[in-house]
Amino acid sequence: MTDLVSGPPTERSRGEATQADLKHSTRGISRIQRLTSRRWVLPLAEGVVSITAGIGFMLLSMHISVNPLNRIGQVSGLAKVQQYVAVVGLPVLAVLLFVAYRGTLRNYRTVQRLACAAIAGLATGVVAGGIAVALHGTPWGLGGQEGDPGNLMGMANDMMRGEGLPGVYPPGFPALLALWAELFHGGVAGVGHALKDLQLLLSALVGPMAYLSWRMMLRPFWAMAIAVPTSITFLDPIRPYSHGAMLVLLPLLAACFRELRRAGELSTRSALLRGVGFGVAFGAMFIWYSGWYLWAAPGAFLLAALLFPWRRGRLAVKRALVFLGGMLVTAAVIGAPLLYQLVRLGATTVDRYAYINTYIDPAYVMSWASDRPGPLTYHDWPASGELAGQSGFVVVLLLGVGLGVGLGLRNVVVRTAGFVLVGAWLLRFWFASHMAHNQAVQLYPRTTWIILYCLIILAVLGVKLSYERGAGRFRSAFEAVNPAKAVTLISPRTSAQLATGLICVIALFGTMGASWSANRYMPSANPKVEDMGLDAYRAHLQQLDNGECPKYSPYKGKQGCNPINMELSEYTFVPDQPHLWCANTEDQWAVCGRKG
Repeated sequence: MTDLVSGPPTERSRGEATQADLKHSTRGISRIQRLTSRRWVLPLAEGVVSITAGIGFMLLSMHISVNPLNRIGQVSGLAKVQQYVAVVGLPVLAVLLFVAYRGTLRNYRTVQRLACAAIAGLATGVVAGGIAVALHGTPWGLGGQEGDPGNLMGMANDMMRGEGLPGVYPPGFPALLALWAELFHGGVAGVGHALKDLQLLLSALVGPMAYLSWRMMLRPFWAMAIAVPTSITFLDPIRPYSHGAMLVLLPLLAACFRELRRAGELSTRSALLRGVGFGVAFGAMFIWYSGWYLWAAPGAFLLAALLFPWRRGRLAVKRALVFLGGMLVTAAVIGAPLLYQLVRLGATTVDRYAYINTYIDPAYVMSWASDRPGPLTYHDWPASGELAGQSGFVVVLLLGVGLGVGLGLRNVVVRTAGFVLVGAWLLRFWFASHMAHNQAVQLYPRTTWIILYCLIILAVLGVKLSYERGAGRFRSAFEAVNPAKAVTLISPRTSAQLATGLICVIALFGTMGASWSANRYMPSANPKVEDMGLDAYRAHLQQLDNGECPKYSPYKGKQGCNPINMELSEYTFVPDQPHLWCANTEDQWAVCGRKG
């Protein structure tokens, strides 16, 4: 669908331009073509366009002025976000459609790359814009100073006070939060305001980071087809750094395995440099958010052993070892602060927090409920589907997965997603099956995200491989019967037009899905119900620096709002109790049993 070849330029009507105009136009076009023919220009342009689209749209949405504490204000704000994205996105799609039908295929390829990058950026830019609406009128981020946001602020405060790293928690984001607070918000006093900045900024960047990561392995259309739905589905604006790391990890692993498989073709110097480069990336991601490494590790290690060039001669083995050695040593050096903490404290860190995702059928991995599920309970969520409890979406998704595995088992991306999925699946049931005996959850519900991510990857690749195989065989069969007709039916131009139509559909899905995502975080209309809007509501209950309540807070003056805790530090927990701590239920005995 995106394997487009250059075609002749479209013809101009007579008298449309003078000869001088044509010479000037040709000179300008050739100059542009020379520029875009350089290898680094278009990838750089994709990155700039995607990041600018995401951050720029978030900044634009910060000018929306509504009262986010009432539902009419929330709806008006979300509608204004949709109006903005239509004004920004429709011209992009219009240009793409015009070039697909009237321009050269060479120009189409360039425009398609930039359009896909822009759509990926706008997808999470819309989510961030919706969060900006939810936080309009307060300088505080989602959560105020409570819950996980409060703990992150405490870690950052401890760093600014020189009290060291935050235990076994990855120090990357708390360090960035501390630095941002020092640079732009006056240090400890402004760490809560810095958290709002980073929640919005990193939420907007999730789509571009996912898209640009997949561009290492896939063409623009397919990179966007994975990045847009997964970025919107998995983005958590309270902690956008965590799921962003997961979205980047899978394509990075696939790229690493591709280099390992062809290490024998590289020089020793090239193998070492590439290994160091991947080591820098893996090490930086490890200290940014390390949780996904645990779930990906079993499948990744097994696949690495299978792809290692054992039988390709001593030279290939040597260079593969150089590549792996450079990568592992570099990653270990960069991740050393966290590795040290894990070795020192990891065995004593036990997760005993149970909530709605630990009460449901452990084989359900198609959706996620937060620990603020509102009125939902494990009795009515997830909803039962039509076929053995599975919905139509599940059946279609698994059909795509079957196509991906069946047609692409030799594809390194298919192998990476498949092996990581199997490893995470086995770990999920290992921890879940030991939960009753060990009275420990060990974060196993988080495998839901990485398993679903792998399933979506495999399904998209199944569609890709089906198209490539089917189009090729159809073209061959049709050429044998009517070669002239085959050229017009399955031409690069037709493929470009088909791809453009699907890009428009993905863009529409993206803006609808992004609005759904942002709507979940709107301040709770009923503060007595603990749903996902509670964090935005808390941000409007936190005092300003002058002691007043935020502009749209239900409380006015200096009464009712939570005072600023200037002594906020990393949470220190009570000594470990050997039993589960059960949330989201009033019937502790029926759900978790008697203590002791």
